Amino acid sequence: MAAPSITISILGRDYQIACPPEEEESLRKSGRYLDQQMEQLRNRSASLGYEKIAVLAALNITHDMLKLSSEANTSENASLRDIKQLEKKIDNALMMARQIEI
Repeated sequence: MAAPSITISILGRDYQIACPPEEEESLRKSGRYLDQQMEQLRNRSASLGYEKIAVLAALNITHDMLKLSSEANTSENASLRDIKQLEKKIDNALMMARQIEI
């Protein structure tokens, strides 16, 4: 059975897109975001064609996504390093407590 479709409007053009019901809101949000990005580009330079606006928007969005992904990885690595340091401190404190008990 085919997934139901929804209509997404981007720069005044409607697109029918197959989408499972559980992903509809996410897809609509993505469509609104893309529409906003493309609208901003069109407002900056009215001479750009639709295709160029779409490519520039895709490049900008991809750049932002990759930058955020890299920042998240850096943050995750720092968190893992901090956790390992805390584990060592806890292990040391437990060893000290055991030695005091003996």
